[in-house]
Amino acid sequence: MAVPRYRDYQGWSVFSAGFRPFFLAGAIQAGVAILVWLPVFYGELRLTSAFAPRDWHVHEMLYGYLPAVITGFLFTAIPNWTGRLPIQGTPLVALVAVWLAGRIAVTFSADATWWLAMLVDASFLLLVAAAAAREIVAGKNWRNLAVVALVLVVFAGNVTFHLEAHFAGSADYAIRIGIAVVVLLISLIGGRIIPSFTRNWLVRQEPGRLPVPFGRFDKATIAGSAVALLAWIFAPDQQVTGGLLGLAGLLQLARLSRWAGERTFRERLLLVLHVGYAFVPLGLLLNAAAAFDLVPASAGIHAWMAGAAGVMTLAVMTRASLGHTGQELTASVGTQAIYLAIIVAAVARICAVLHPASSEILLHIAGFAWMAAFFGFALAYGPLLLGSRRRAAERKAAA
Repeated sequence: MAVPRYRDYQGWSVFSAGFRPFFLAGAIQAGVAILVWLPVFYGELRLTSAFAPRDWHVHEMLYGYLPAVITGFLFTAIPNWTGRLPIQGTPLVALVAVWLAGRIAVTFSADATWWLAMLVDASFLLLVAAAAAREIVAGKNWRNLAVVALVLVVFAGNVTFHLEAHFAGSADYAIRIGIAVVVLLISLIGGRIIPSFTRNWLVRQEPGRLPVPFGRFDKATIAGSAVALLAWIFAPDQQVTGGLLGLAGLLQLARLSRWAGERTFRERLLLVLHVGYAFVPLGLLLNAAAAFDLVPASAGIHAWMAGAAGVMTLAVMTRASLGHTGQELTASVGTQAIYLAIIVAAVARICAVLHPASSEILLHIAGFAWMAAFFGFALAYGPLLLGSRRRAAERKAAA
């Protein structure tokens, strides 16, 4: 007998599947973090964190928001990989509580011992890795243990962030480690789901070009990107690193062009995945230019974080939320507004770096568009993730 996708869960619907609490909490946290960051950046608000203001901002995006989304995705995907029942109920509540405790500990760490804040914050990713490893090993799904290894790398980066920020005053290496892992995760996971979802949709449309299946070129591109990112972590200003980043960027552009993205304009749920992935090669090329002192380094960093990470996570969150709650897989007007907002935020943030004379207005545009995207997701998808729409439908059916 096939293992059911979800056991009969009688508790609060939001804790019936991993994507529900982590997508919702992550979206709210991403919006709140920028709502706080804008007045902090302009000196209108003072943080109570042991981190320097910039480090707090980066940490809460890189090691706060993104781990929540990654966890929501993993705990939803692993049952499909292994055939085992999903993590839900009390264990899921405990993980959400640990993640939330980490956000509080980091933000108010100036009033507490810094190493205690590190232990609380870093324990979340360690628990996630342990839970994921247990499920994958029990399901004998050995090939996906690589995902656990990447989670452990993010965990190590988070610990390094706390140590480096305390002993060196700023967390430069840990920031680059975390960003590099995020870019590789997008390259690995995005490179699987984007052509797959695109092919599945296109075969139901008129005949035409289909995405090229994952093959040797994809492996070579990922390997080349990994080498370039490793060089960037340790020597971001060297011209050799710039050459490697430039080559990786061109390979990623070629890879993206093989996925028939130009044929997805009629379905924004697919198109946004291609647009989001385009920020990966853009970030590589901008960082390559930065290594040759052609542009500021933060332009490429924000292409990766605001662009690739921001757009791709919202694209996956909306699609997974619709698919795993039995909704039609198409982008509503509200969902398209969320996509437009996050793309505007990413482009404005990159342009704020490239055009310093207009940076103030562009930073405000980026910040408000970012908040509109993530608070918009929470408002539009919150009822779906909390389960209230499902309960309403059940009451209607019973009547």
